[in-house]
Amino acid sequence: MVGPLDNDSWLGASGKDWDIVLSSRVRLARNVAGVPFVGMASDPDRNEVVGMVRRIPMFAGNDADLTWHEMENMADRDRRMLVERHLISHQFADATFPRGVAISKDQRLSVMVNEEDHLRIQTLAPGLALREAFQRVSEVRDEFESSIEFAFSPRWGFLTACPTNVGCGIRFSVMLHLPAIRITEELGRVRQAAKDLDLAVRGYHGEGSESVGDFFQISNQITLGTSEDDLLEEFLGAVVPRLVEYERHARTVLQEKKRVMLEDFVHRAHGTLLSARLLGIDEAIKLLSRLRIGRALEVVGSPDLSVIHRLLLNVQPAHLCALSGTSMEEGEETLAARAEMVRNALG
Repeated sequence: MVGPLDNDSWLGASGKDWDIVLSSRVRLARNVAGVPFVGMASDPDRNEVVGMVRRIPMFAGNDADLTWHEMENMADRDRRMLVERHLISHQFADATFPRGVAISKDQRLSVMVNEEDHLRIQTLAPGLALREAFQRVSEVRDEFESSIEFAFSPRWGFLTACPTNVGCGIRFSVMLHLPAIRITEELGRVRQAAKDLDLAVRGYHGEGSESVGDFFQISNQITLGTSEDDLLEEFLGAVVPRLVEYERHARTVLQEKKRVMLEDFVHRAHGTLLSARLLGIDEAIKLLSRLRIGRALEVVGSPDLSVIHRLLLNVQPAHLCALSGTSMEEGEETLAARAEMVRNALG
């Protein structure tokens, strides 16, 4: 069973540009040499990969910081909770073949075995902390490299199931909160900047999802012909500052030229959250997004951002199910339970 996420440092607001950069993620893709890629592999092949990983000391029960989960034995609700925490992908949760995931106690590190690639090593961190996240991923990668030979081409680099990951196989991404850009109708600038910088723009739930609540996941699309260090420095030196600058400018416009509209926008959201008796998931995230910018710009004095961040997690179906015992389907009982939980947290 997946336990509660009670690490407040993960839910708080810290680091540079904390008000705009919600979180950072680094994900590394690798495949085992001589074994068919997951999509072409047989179950014996996939079991072989799981066995290789489980024999590495840090995954063999010798590391008290990591817990191994066999996905085939995990309840559907628990799998969904891990998806909602961005620790595993939808694809990985829904698969039906042998696979497993190792998760650290602080729930910032996860190692998926037999996702799209044999190994997906990823680290999450609050705020803008890509360098720290990369360091942790690198340590786990080094542990693998001492025991497993990765599929590698002298010409192309590390070989992966998806061509966009061929090369160094790394994805740097940040979850950005960009409500002011949306309000001032400047979202086109962000999309153009992302195109110019060869970036992927996804929604709150990653690949295949739409933006809800003006949360956008921004990541590099190209890993071929460049190094991990170069990509990291580009992200920290050019990509994130440029996008943050757009949002900062839009927030200044709101505060200086559209202050009444901003206050109305925030207080309506706050009032709805405090009084609603039924709340759908998309509406809840949208209203919490508006409350978050209101708190960041001091339009409202409470609640603390950690409360808003916890609610952004707990309003999602599997977490709500675990907390209230309701169904994960969006029926009236679920909508009522979500609204009650939000009222209690904010009231």
